[in-house]
Amino acid sequence: MDELTQLANALMALDDKLAACMKCGFCQAFCPMYMTTRIEGDLTRGKIALIENLAHSLIEDPEAVNEKLSRCLLCGSCQANCPSGVHTTDIFLEARAIVAAYLGMSAIKKAAFRMLLPNPRLFDTLMRVGAPFQKLVLKKDDTPQHTASAPLLKSLLGDRHVPVPAEKPLHRTVGKLNTPQGKSRVKVAFFPGCLGDKVYTNVSEACLKVFDYHEIGVFLSDGYACCGMPALASGDRQGFEKMVMHNVDVLKDQTFDYIVTPCSSCTVAIREYWPRLSQNLPPRYRDAINALSPKAIDVNALLVDVLHVSPKSPVKGQTKVTYHESCHLQKSLGVSKQPRDLIRMNPKYNLVEMAEANRCCGCGGSFTLTHYDLAQKMGQRKRDNVIASGADVVATGCPACMMQLADMLARNHDAVEVKHTIEIYAESLPG
Repeated sequence: MDELTQLANALMALDDKLAACMKCGFCQAFCPMYMTTRIEGDLTRGKIALIENLAHSLIEDPEAVNEKLSRCLLCGSCQANCPSGVHTTDIFLEARAIVAAYLGMSAIKKAAFRMLLPNPRLFDTLMRVGAPFQKLVLKKDDTPQHTASAPLLKSLLGDRHVPVPAEKPLHRTVGKLNTPQGKSRVKVAFFPGCLGDKVYTNVSEACLKVFDYHEIGVFLSDGYACCGMPALASGDRQGFEKMVMHNVDVLKDQTFDYIVTPCSSCTVAIREYWPRLSQNLPPRYRDAINALSPKAIDVNALLVDVLHVSPKSPVKGQTKVTYHESCHLQKSLGVSKQPRDLIRMNPKYNLVEMAEANRCCGCGGSFTLTHYDLAQKMGQRKRDNVIASGADVVATGCPACMMQLADMLARNHDAVEVKHTIEIYAESLPG
C-alpha cells in the first residue's frame, strides 16, 4: 500500500470518530489550554473543527496545522468529561500521526524515536559518555527541589530548573531481578520508565523497598526501552512500534501477575495504547500485547486495590503534604483515592488538600519543550495553589509532574519539597 493510500485511509478512519462530537462546548470548563489562552482554536471543539477539514488544511498550510495540533497537553480532561463520550485523545493522536506522515519527521526526532529510545544499550552508552560533562553544563540550585539550571544551554532550555540525572541509572545500580513471590502471592514486572531509571531513581528504589516489605516477587529487566508515549505524542507511529516490540520481547516469556509502574503515562501507554495501536505489528506481537496490556497497573492502585493497604488510624503528623492529581493517573486510570491512602499511611504527614488539585500542571510531556511559555503559565497557577495550601511537601504519582512542579517551585524560590506518593509510603516502612 503506497503512502498516499495509507494517508487517505487514515483520514477516512478519523472521520468516523469525529462524528460523535456535538460541538456543545462543554469542554470549555475542563481544557487547561483554553482556560489559559481563551482562544477557541485551542479548545477541543476548535481542534476537532480543524481536524474535520484536515485534508484541505494540510494541503493549504501543513505547518500551521501542525502548530495548532501541538497546542494540546493530551491530558484527557476533555475526554474524561465529554457528555457524548468522544475519544478526543485518540483523535488528536491519530491526527498528529497523519500530519507527521504528511510532513515527515525531523532528523533529530527520527534519531531519538527510532534509534535512541528503542535501543536501551545505545541510550545507556550515550548517557555514560555524556556524564563527565554534566557538571560543566548543569549548575545545581540550592533548593529543596534538587534541581539545576543550565546557563550554557539557555538557548535550548531557557530558564528552566531541570532535575539532575542520577549518578548511575537504576539498571546499573540494581541490575536484573527475578525474585519469587512471598506471602503476598503476587509477582510483578516492574517497569520504572525512563525517568524512573535515569533521573528519579529514588522513586524506583522506594517501589523496590515496598515490594520487598510486602513480599512481592519482582521481575526487573536491565534492558527496557521507553514505553513509546513520547513518540506517540509526536505522531511517530514507527518509533512507537519499535519501542513496543522491544519491550514485548523483554516481557513476553516472563511469568508475573502485574506490570507495575510508578509513572501514570507509562501505565496508560502499556494498558491502552499498546493494544489499541498494534494493528500493524506481526500477529505474534499482537497476541503478546493482548496478554500483557491488561496486567498494567499503577503502583498506588496495586498496593491499595490488590494488597488492600489502607490507613488504620487518624493520626496526623507535623509535616503538611498536599496532593497533585496527575492527569493520566486520575482521568485515564481512575486512580485518585489510592495515592491519598498511601500518604495517610505515614504518621509523620498531615494531608491538606489544595485548590484545583486535578487541574493540569502544564507539563504535558513534550508540550513543555515546545510551548514552555504556556506550560509556565499553567505551572505558575499550580504552584500558587500548592503554596496557598500551606504544605511543606507536594506529592504526586507521576515523574513528569514532579519535574514540572519542581521547576515552578524552584523558579519562585519556594521551600516546598516534591515527592512521589510511593516515597512517602516507603518512608513509613522499616529498613
